[in-house]
Amino acid sequence: MPVTEAEIPGVARRQSFAEAILNRRMLICVFTGFASGLPLYVLIQLVPAWLRVEGVGLKEIGFFALIGFPYTWKFLWAPVMDRYTLPFLGRRRGWMLLTQLALLASIASMGFVKPQLSIWTIAYLAAAVAFFSASQDIVLDAYRRELLPEIELGLGNAIHVQAYRLAGLVPGSLALILADFLPWHVVFAVVAGFMLVGVLLTLFIQEAIAEPSPPKTLREAVVEPFREFARRKGLRAAALILAFLFLYKLGDNMATALSSAFYLDIGFSLTQIGSIAKFASLVAVIVGGLVGGVMMIRLGINRALWLFGAVQVISILGFALLAEVGPNPWMLGTVVALEYLGVGLGTAAFTAFIARTTNPVFAATQFALFTALTAVPRTLANATTGIIVEQVGWTSFFVLCTVLAIPGMLLLFRVAPWND
Repeated sequence: MPVTEAEIPGVARRQSFAEAILNRRMLICVFTGFASGLPLYVLIQLVPAWLRVEGVGLKEIGFFALIGFPYTWKFLWAPVMDRYTLPFLGRRRGWMLLTQLALLASIASMGFVKPQLSIWTIAYLAAAVAFFSASQDIVLDAYRRELLPEIELGLGNAIHVQAYRLAGLVPGSLALILADFLPWHVVFAVVAGFMLVGVLLTLFIQEAIAEPSPPKTLREAVVEPFREFARRKGLRAAALILAFLFLYKLGDNMATALSSAFYLDIGFSLTQIGSIAKFASLVAVIVGGLVGGVMMIRLGINRALWLFGAVQVISILGFALLAEVGPNPWMLGTVVALEYLGVGLGTAAFTAFIARTTNPVFAATQFALFTALTAVPRTLANATTGIIVEQVGWTSFFVLCTVLAIPGMLLLFRVAPWND
């Protein structure tokens, strides 16, 4: 048989590089990222800013991080979504549509509740948003892992993560600007309407695997993903990987937990936060997504974790500097741009590492387990951020966050060596 051009090693690599940048799979990653990120940023940006404007204290706002427990425990019901297929749209798309419609309804309903009159009702609604959001993440992560070939894991997840963060411009920028002119129930309805992006994605794409082979029993769906991971990596290596997943994003998760409240406390208006901060983040997201994704193809995931992680640590110190300088618009734009660039790139490499660690056969449950572990510090540690800030102040708090980011970097020597 004649040798085709694609079978020549040098040509194959050039084709793969071009195809990894410009193809339909990358466009799908944009939409999965946006749909996945929007509800999370409603919880960590819009809701805290709303509660702060309505006079709720920092301690209470900090404890609202506890409603993120579904992100921590989503691996418990991931096997159910792996095992059972809904009677419409297919194995992954059926669950996508169900969770996205539930998110649209629950986000829209939040604005009709008055925080000072019924804070517990808001907590219940926020917990519902977190549950539906975590469930959507389970199926979107599994779909993306099935969709992307190995060579595209770095770029595909970089694009997903940057679109994920880009989604934060809706609740963290557009919504805050609208809140200066419109009642809160209208603001939440507008934000909820952006979930239609995910609904349209679900309706127009096809299943990533034409003939899926789901687990035959629920027990198999629960047990095999954990057994396979421990057997494939070995118990010692598996434990180190799990520790790394817990620690790598600990510092920046804490640093950004109360970012909206931080901007308000040092003197910025809602409009300034919505325009200056979020415009800077938009530029950083676009540049970081493109440059970071291409760099991961060239460098590999391991080296990207080192380089992007270092920028991520440095970016946290920018918040401490802003706390000392005060409400300077130029400093705000610079710090936010650095944060979105550094933390965004670190998250992209981190997500690509998680994807590489999973076995596509058990994508939903293993991806849910790993990403749930990364959500533990965001849920537990972030719940104490309000108390810490009230005790030590913003500057010392951000220095503490920088220190907490170091152990995760040190674990790279074992789980992702530079030359491996």
